[in-house]
Amino acid sequence: MFDSRNAAIIDICRSYELVEESVLKNLLASSEELSRSVAGLLVDQGHVSREILVERVANFLGLGYRAEAPADISQEVVGLVSVDLARMYGVVPIESRESEAVMLALDPFNDSLMDDLSFAIGKDVRIEVADPKMVSELLEVYYRFGDEDYKGILDEIDLNEVEDEDMSLEGLLNMAGETPIIRFVNLVLSQAIRDKASDVHFEPFEDEFKIRYRIDGSLYEMSPPPKELAIPILSRIKVIGNLNIAERRVPQDGKVRLTIAGRAVDLRISTLPTQYGESIVLRVLDQSATSLELDSIGMPPDIVEAVEKTIALPNGIFIVTGPTGSGKTTTLYSCLKRLNQVGSKLMTAEDPIEYEIDGIMQTSINASIDLSFANALKAFLRQDPDIIMVGEIRDLETAQIAIQASLTGHLVLSTLHTNDAAGAVTRLMDMGIEEFLIASSVEAVLAQRLLRRICLDCRQAHAPNLALLEQLDLEPSMLADKEFYAGKGCETCANTGYRGRLGIFEMLAVNESIRELIAAGEPAGAIRDRAVQQGMRTLREDGLRSIFTGATSVEEVIRYT
Repeated sequence: MFDSRNAAIIDICRSYELVEESVLKNLLASSEELSRSVAGLLVDQGHVSREILVERVANFLGLGYRAEAPADISQEVVGLVSVDLARMYGVVPIESRESEAVMLALDPFNDSLMDDLSFAIGKDVRIEVADPKMVSELLEVYYRFGDEDYKGILDEIDLNEVEDEDMSLEGLLNMAGETPIIRFVNLVLSQAIRDKASDVHFEPFEDEFKIRYRIDGSLYEMSPPPKELAIPILSRIKVIGNLNIAERRVPQDGKVRLTIAGRAVDLRISTLPTQYGESIVLRVLDQSATSLELDSIGMPPDIVEAVEKTIALPNGIFIVTGPTGSGKTTTLYSCLKRLNQVGSKLMTAEDPIEYEIDGIMQTSINASIDLSFANALKAFLRQDPDIIMVGEIRDLETAQIAIQASLTGHLVLSTLHTNDAAGAVTRLMDMGIEEFLIASSVEAVLAQRLLRRICLDCRQAHAPNLALLEQLDLEPSMLADKEFYAGKGCETCANTGYRGRLGIFEMLAVNESIRELIAAGEPAGAIRDRAVQQGMRTLREDGLRSIFTGATSVEEVIRYT
């Protein structure tokens, strides 16, 4: 993601001799490890000031440098660029002449920026370089989406023209291409990115049309547009995803990559016919918003150490388990990133590919052409891999091939849907895998959940409900010196009391004692009890750790464990 920008910043540092070569090498390594830009690390680590770096970028690119924000930008100049266009390209116009506009850009390295904007506004565009933080603040001031934008767009739409549910294909295309509809959908998508939503739900009902964002695991509803706009809005989304907009009887799946404010965002689009029209869900995959580090979602040091020890093995199976949306894929990607070395070949089978990682051969499962997880795995074994990641073990055949791969010298990473770590072992048994094969191949199982993190801006001491504490089976002696916290609710967290998420974990290391139980066909309860005796911390216990550090609430731990 940062490769081209990092290369440019390194060239700039060398050209202007800003830092020594050894520092650049360390910064590049840190950038790859932390999923951060070299520019950000240069400034944060004090190697160069933000002002000098921005000025050198401007000089290197042959662009003007703007040190200070303009005192005021006239509405005439602001009006040169629409809200959706400004946010899509990450630009703010600051001056306008008869044949030329001057703009500040979040991403001055974008080669097509001036041409795209010139075409859009009908005059030449000159880009100036400024501190990205300043540009972001100007975007918030002059191009912030609010109720006025939302209502203004809706006021432009003639509802009398969009009531016919049996409209022809040409009519649907015309509606989906109307400027207000395009702007409305762009507003919804931009708001989703800004609020770090993982999914956007478009839901038609008998008397209303709901649009909801999933943020930090919970759904939040935006002000509903008129019911009459359901078809044109849904048609526009289907156009974006290259789906058949005339087909509303069967489910469809699509995908698209958009660039918003200089960030590449992938959208997975799923449609489903319902009694009142199509339901559409967009899965938002924003690579720039996800840190592929094992400790980035609150994984404690002892679990990080145990995971690193497991994935350092030359062969065996490492399973990550949990419900949908618990962060399993992110954990596996974090493992792959650590394993991605020049001396190893890594291959993945995914449904779908959620994040692209340089140096890894990634294959997308496609049921329509019989490219299943099992068939992909068979092909992988003929490609001389060292490490294989299987998105999910769904059936007996996939499980058998994964175990075969692990027993023939490959490290295999995969996921299962079970409630706890021990349950993954018995799930493989239920699929039909023989106990001795599980015992000899599985090296560790990591169960995890994602809980909402208490908002730091409004966190305060809180006396929890005693009935809730009883549900956690806590003895009074355990609570004597403990303090509990909750979020009061503020503008930062949209008055929810929560902002962001953290993980809780349960790591089952399969040692000789556990292998004996597995080989004997013992149930999950017996395996869990033995692991706890040997020091395994359960999901509930790890949740308590997060409660007592003030990271999350009692309610969240009860909800997810």
